[in-house]
Amino acid sequence: MPEPVPGCVAEAAVPAAGRAAEEPVPGAGRAAEGPEAEVGREAGRGAEPAPTAEDGAGQGGEAQGQAAEAVTKPESRWVLLGRVVAAAAGGLALFAAFPPLGWWLCAPLGIGLIAGSLHGTRPRRAAWIGYLAALVFLLPALAWVRSIGDDVWFMLVGTESLFYAAMAAMAALVFRLPAWPLWFGGLWVLMEWARSLVPIGGFPWARAAFSQGESLFTPYAALGGVPLVSFAVALCGALLAQAVLGRHTAPGRRLHAGSRTDPGSRTDSGSRTDSGGRTDSGSRTDLGGRTDSGRRTPPGGRAVLVRRAAPLALALAVPLLGLAVPRPGDEGRAINVGIVQGNVPGEGMYALGDEPAVVLRNHANETKRLAQAVREGKLPRPDLVVLPENSTDIDPYRDEYARQIIHDSVQDVGVPTLVGAVVAIGTEHRATRSLVWDPVTGPGDYYDKQRLVPFGEYTPFKEIVLALWERAGLVGRQSVPGDQPGDLKLGRVTIGAVNCYEVAYDDTVRETVRAGGTPLVVQTNNASYALSNLPPQQLAMSQLRAVEHNRAVVTAATTGISAYVTPDGKVSWQTRERVADMNVVRVPVRTEQTLATKVGALPEWALMVMGAAAAAVAAWHGRRRGGRMGGRMRNDG
Repeated sequence: MPEPVPGCVAEAAVPAAGRAAEEPVPGAGRAAEGPEAEVGREAGRGAEPAPTAEDGAGQGGEAQGQAAEAVTKPESRWVLLGRVVAAAAGGLALFAAFPPLGWWLCAPLGIGLIAGSLHGTRPRRAAWIGYLAALVFLLPALAWVRSIGDDVWFMLVGTESLFYAAMAAMAALVFRLPAWPLWFGGLWVLMEWARSLVPIGGFPWARAAFSQGESLFTPYAALGGVPLVSFAVALCGALLAQAVLGRHTAPGRRLHAGSRTDPGSRTDSGSRTDSGGRTDSGSRTDLGGRTDSGRRTPPGGRAVLVRRAAPLALALAVPLLGLAVPRPGDEGRAINVGIVQGNVPGEGMYALGDEPAVVLRNHANETKRLAQAVREGKLPRPDLVVLPENSTDIDPYRDEYARQIIHDSVQDVGVPTLVGAVVAIGTEHRATRSLVWDPVTGPGDYYDKQRLVPFGEYTPFKEIVLALWERAGLVGRQSVPGDQPGDLKLGRVTIGAVNCYEVAYDDTVRETVRAGGTPLVVQTNNASYALSNLPPQQLAMSQLRAVEHNRAVVTAATTGISAYVTPDGKVSWQTRERVADMNVVRVPVRTEQTLATKVGALPEWALMVMGAAAAAVAAWHGRRRGGRMGGRMRNDG
């Protein structure tokens, strides 16, 4: 029966030669030979037999020939069930690596299970197994989307899982090559890059690296950014899978225990075998390794041990090598930053409540409470204060009441303050703005959010979507993106403003740092997703960005989690959710750039090209092998 394909993208990755037959099960010996095999042995005395799947896969990792269909039996249901269970377990383990659980070691373990479930199967089957693993992973990892609606949650997860299916189909090809864990890691980076790009601006949430906010893998961010961390995690997982499988598809090696010796090849003792599996001495070796005389051939236990131990040692070395990544030192400069979390009255899609200006007053009052604590000596005097995204729900440019409330609170604290506001642009549009407010001169310089949230800040395919979903009308005015990085002069420093969703995008954060932003300031409004797994996931992203760019990160959220992250990725202070809170933290100001900041996307492109090239080479070899074997069969006939 043909297998269902979860998308035409997976079908496109299937080489012509790879569709001929299902590959043997990883780690399983050949089934007992039937009459067909005996006929093949007898025919082998006078002519070359039809190649088996093992013959095709064992020679330098090439694909099976089309003629293998005649002798290869389909995979048993129990083996298929094992693949499904391993894929589901891998997806669940990968989810457990992400906050709020944060069991970061589960990330390589989960990816290892996924790789093991795909190894040895053809691209079409790998595609739907990969899709299944993605569903099990993303459904709980993106459960915060349920605040918008279960239908949106299912559509988002279903769409994102297609990228994992395509990656799995290509991975089925590279498993046939030597050093396949490297190529698998490159394909994982390629997949995460693709889904960060499309559709409608991409969705970079739940990348493997974002499970590593504070782990042994985190230091790799300073070398190659988020993509290198994802690669290291995927490589480690693939090496663990290789160690368990106990083999690799290096040239001249057998993929499967018990596979027949190739015609014309030499044994370890130097004797040559004929096409029927007979040596020069006339003895035949059967599938169990026993000769006609009853003597068993050496099992090669040492080689098997090496094949298992080497990838295991490398898997352990990958995270440990992260400890050797050099860390920039302190530069002896620091500032006091006030952080305000004002809270909101509602929940979910109606978090801001029905009463006008309540969010504005909450944050203004909390700012005044901070000023009072400073006057009483309970907190040090801040050099600047940061309020969250949407800390005013009324446009202060157009509403005098809102303008006066903000100005009074900023005058009370007496230092420049970064206010989060949604401001009108013309009559039909708006912008999500980080606005510098001076205690004397009022509003000044600003940064407009560049990465907008689809269906939250603007509506893609507006006419169609509004006709189908009434909730889409809650977006209201359509936001327009900014086109400049978030470097803003605020008191004695130039901070790097990043708004909420943007912290997931590599280039947006990187360009803000390159423009001189230090420390990084993440203003966020998570009110609709309070007490879900979104706020802790977003905090883990801030931890990774801190290490990636050698910058302290200050996060101000309307409902939490507000936090301060040190340049080495440690959370020094954070708030609880759904409470009003404030604090003043001492933040180092660093200007030295990491290698990741300097080289930008180059490591990512190198890893992606490596993975894609490996898949292309494997597909080419498969087609070439299939054509050659098909020609040989015609000649034999």
